Amino acid sequence: MEQLSLFTEEINRNAPLASRLRPETLDDYIGQQHLVGEGKVLRRMLDKDMISSMIFWGPPGVGKTTLARIIAHRTKASFIDFSAVTSGIKEIKDVMKQAENDRLAGLKTIVFVDEIHRFNKAQQDAFLPFVEKGSIILIGATTENPSFEINSALLSRCKVFVLQALTVQDMEKLLHHALTDKRGLGNSMINIEERLIHAIAVFANGDARTALNTLDMAVLNGTINPDGSITVQEEILEQCIGKKMLLYDRDGEEHYNLISALHKSMRNSDPDAAIYWLSRMLEAGEDPLYVARRLIRFASEDVGMADSQALQIAVAAYQVCHFNGMPECNVNLAHAVVYLSMAPKSNALYVGYGKAREDAAKMLTEPVPLQIRNGVTGLMRELHYGEGYQYAHDTEEKLTRMQCLPESLQGKKYYEPTGEGQEAKIKEKLEQIEKFRNKKD
Repeated sequence: MEQLSLFTEEINRNAPLASRLRPETLDDYIGQQHLVGEGKVLRRMLDKDMISSMIFWGPPGVGKTTLARIIAHRTKASFIDFSAVTSGIKEIKDVMKQAENDRLAGLKTIVFVDEIHRFNKAQQDAFLPFVEKGSIILIGATTENPSFEINSALLSRCKVFVLQALTVQDMEKLLHHALTDKRGLGNSMINIEERLIHAIAVFANGDARTALNTLDMAVLNGTINPDGSITVQEEILEQCIGKKMLLYDRDGEEHYNLISALHKSMRNSDPDAAIYWLSRMLEAGEDPLYVARRLIRFASEDVGMADSQALQIAVAAYQVCHFNGMPECNVNLAHAVVYLSMAPKSNALYVGYGKAREDAAKMLTEPVPLQIRNGVTGLMRELHYGEGYQYAHDTEEKLTRMQCLPESLQGKKYYEPTGEGQEAKIKEKLEQIEKFRNKKD
């Protein structure tokens, strides 16, 4: 028996780091606090032992399998792990028969199906009657949208929980735990700089398995010192993750320096510099959605009415980043960055809104002119709401001389178009409108 114990211990020691560190309780579980935090829905279901069939939907490496195992442990249920790749209908029916016998004996069975979206319709249908009568509690895990990949009949009997990618802070906590836990690397003295731990956390992009595997590989290839300790050097980590470490911190000064460099390069119509700063950010692990949001702002702040197509391009880039993620969306962002760099520039909207904001802040109680109020009740009409309103569509010019600004702001100019790009035509049209309104009858 002792030999078997030692043999088992050796197997566990050689298991992947992610397997050795798999948490067994919610207290050790990292991430998904919107579901398992104190007072949250899944935690309450567990505390009350009211678990029902459910689907975990989320990206790889966020703890779907681990959470299912914790649930099985908390509910004292049998846990059956199904593979959607290797299991057929016969295997499903055999397990369901055993689960039904266990149910009659008062025992619970949790059937966990990883990648449940890979099961075909017939395989998914095989679970349905057993889920309906409570023979099993089905927990499916999928990286795909359940609405499209899981039969509606089965889906309607399952609660869908959306698991989120782990944050960089979650990853760093996980990596520190791996370095100190005896089941992980805690039996060795590991020397690794905090910035390298941060780099692994960023590189993993929300996937705990990737983070732990990368750390394990870096430690295995680290330098063994005379005292038996292991030092993880930057060069080793670069080899493990396949990219050079770049000076970057999403929350630090360099983050703001780089986005400023990108913004100002586009403003200066320098596409080469803009692409360079874009790549610096993306290759260092910046969230592409953050970059895309800044491009949307730029499209109105620095291009504006000179080319309104710029805003559509920027919004499209954001959508592509959301759909594809990195690295596929990098060229889409480059497309938007070059377009914005080469577009005609106008800050008239930015300047105009700034002026209006100053006046609005000083004149928050300025009344809306009566002629453009909506007189929808008898009392409002008695108070002259809407009196004097002129409907522009009733005129040949589609224009009236009706004043729409408060009395104290008559003649105020906020939007002053430039002569750049399409805004030149808008400037010409606005001059014609002003000429019409200033014309004496």
